[in-house]
Amino acid sequence: MSLSAIRVAIAGLGNCASSLIQGVHYYRDAADSDVVPGLMHVRFGDYHVSDLEFVAAFDVDQAKVGLDIAEAITASENNTITLAEVPVTGVQVQRGPTLDGLGRYYRETITESVADPVDVAQVLRDREVDVLVSYLPVGSEEADKFYAQAAVDAKVAFVNALPVFIAGTEEWSQKFTEAGVPIVGDDIKSQIGATITHRTMAALFEARGVTVDRTYQLNVGGNMDFKNMLERERLESKKISKTQAVTSNLDTELEDRNVHIGPSDYVQWLDDRKWAFVRLEGRNFGDAPVSLEYKLEVWDSPNSAGVIIDAVRAAKIALDRGIGGPILSASSYFMKSPPVQHRDEHARELVEAFIRGEIER
Repeated sequence: MSLSAIRVAIAGLGNCASSLIQGVHYYRDAADSDVVPGLMHVRFGDYHVSDLEFVAAFDVDQAKVGLDIAEAITASENNTITLAEVPVTGVQVQRGPTLDGLGRYYRETITESVADPVDVAQVLRDREVDVLVSYLPVGSEEADKFYAQAAVDAKVAFVNALPVFIAGTEEWSQKFTEAGVPIVGDDIKSQIGATITHRTMAALFEARGVTVDRTYQLNVGGNMDFKNMLERERLESKKISKTQAVTSNLDTELEDRNVHIGPSDYVQWLDDRKWAFVRLEGRNFGDAPVSLEYKLEVWDSPNSAGVIIDAVRAAKIALDRGIGGPILSASSYFMKSPPVQHRDEHARELVEAFIRGEIER
């Protein structure tokens, strides 16, 4: 074990967790001077990519619980691209609580584990976890808050990768601050996904003096995330998160009817690929109409893995410095719905300042 290891636990061993674990192995020998796509730095503060050590994992899928992490990341419905062959870790996936983590389509597709749930907070203590990453399915409001509370109780930093509003709420911000526990959230922003490109193009329109009148973003994919999101009742926070991530980057406010952003359909043969269709309409000089359409094709889960690696390292730096509560710089740059929104260029500058210790959070 590295002397500077970051002991990481993961809630939800789906495609995103698979890409994260594979990615850490893939870049384990990267030189500090290397430029790695998707990472701000190979060495983020004192921490190298290889310093992430996965010491605990929780899931509810019968096909994953009890397996070594290295086996579980390719089990059941996981269908992302292979980045690296991960050797056996000696860490078994444990049964977490289900709560509202399994929606209708998950229940139709997988078999829920019959094992009794473990005491998550105690496992976090026993494994001396530094950072807990929540990768639960969209719509897991109760379950995500359960893991957030476990992190608070165990004094473990929390990275909230899903669109459940925790870091940005006064109640949870206060809980983490009083406990002296850092949180980075909410809802991971992919490296070059629909949200970041949509934000950028909308801001570019305005920067060039174009009035943005209306826009849409339609997303389709073939992983369990997209299948789960066919259950529209689980989508409320997801749609809010994706929409405000784009509109917060505009100076003018658009009426609700003129903005449509969200997952649209499940196409099984796409596997873990995501296709995003984006359109912006506006007016330039003389109110002449102008529009832009583009299509983004990407493997969905690797697209966020590097961002999570940086978020985990930011959380560990905050933990080392004894800083509790939302880490505003990292949350703004890495997440769609942070407590405070900043333009991406400024958010990146804030993260660099945080790494150098020039700002507290």
